[in-house]
Amino acid sequence: MARPNKINLRAFQQELSERLKHKTAAQVDSLRLALECGGASWLVRLGDTGEVVPMPEPVSVPLTKPWFLGVANIRGSLYGMIDFGAFLTGESTPRGIGARLVLLGPRFAEMRAGLVVNRVLGLRNLTDFTPVDDATARAWASRTWRDKTDNEWRELDLSRLVQDQQFLQVGI
Repeated sequence: MARPNKINLRAFQQELSERLKHKTAAQVDSLRLALECGGASWLVRLGDTGEVVPMPEPVSVPLTKPWFLGVANIRGSLYGMIDFGAFLTGESTPRGIGARLVLLGPRFAEMRAGLVVNRVLGLRNLTDFTPVDDATARAWASRTWRDKTDNEWRELDLSRLVQDQQFLQVGI
């Protein structure tokens, strides 16, 4: 199906939701949301992500780590905004027009947080990747993969990330 160059984010998410209704559980389980952040490519389990929204303007919170950008009101609920690139590298990441806030999914509802990423690259199927051994991966970067063009991708395990003490300690 051909898409225009610019697409309404809400329309894209509704179209994606409709397409996923017709997939089996195994097909959906192998799909990942592809992200670009902190100079790396990331894959996130679809069931762990919530909505992807355009970058809201955060309200800063004093005495927090530089990677905690603040809070934003998303449809009446406050969400903490984590600059995921800065969390990874320690340096603030430039956010261009492709930057998005990826909200944590419903199973992490108590967190009310979102990861700021440089770009959302769409869906990827794990069947198109080859697993790679990576002894340097963090506990929440569960696997490393290579695609057919030899690019490296890290799989972000949000259930482990939200238990990581460094991630949970936003205060200085």
